[in-house]
Amino acid sequence: MLAHPAQVGSPAGGSTASPAAPLALQGESRTETETLIGIDEVQRSLNRSRASVYRYTNTDPRNLNPPFNPRKLNPEYRSDQKEPLVFHPHEVARFARDVLRIKEVTVEVLNSPSTATQQLLASILEELRAIRARLDGAEVPPADLQLHRHSQSRPAA
Repeated sequence: MLAHPAQVGSPAGGSTASPAAPLALQGESRTETETLIGIDEVQRSLNRSRASVYRYTNTDPRNLNPPFNPRKLNPEYRSDQKEPLVFHPHEVARFARDVLRIKEVTVEVLNSPSTATQQLLASILEELRAIRARLDGAEVPPADLQLHRHSQSRPAA
């Protein structure tokens, strides 16, 4: 589990929409620096409606990847209009802190349940470890061919 706390002072002017509890985000884990979350996780973490999240998002029908806008929730780079919007947890935390004026923001990324690919890779790793253990436990064959012939228990033809 990866946790990134970010504390923010009281908002100027005050906000009644700020939750008292820390903001928790959860998403699919690729690596610590590349973890991205979808629109549903953003909706749950910000405690806002799906329509509100889409209104907050920096999108433009004419421009697939608009420039950074500090007043909007900026999605990650997309190569196709049909790709789903995904966000970096730090961007969601920044938006919650700076735009929505949520006082305390904690971004927590949890590992997703294992997929078929992850299960296959885990089984391959176990098999490789078993092979390594057998090889480490095996006798080292003699380097000299004459010594190898004499070490065999069966006679030569």
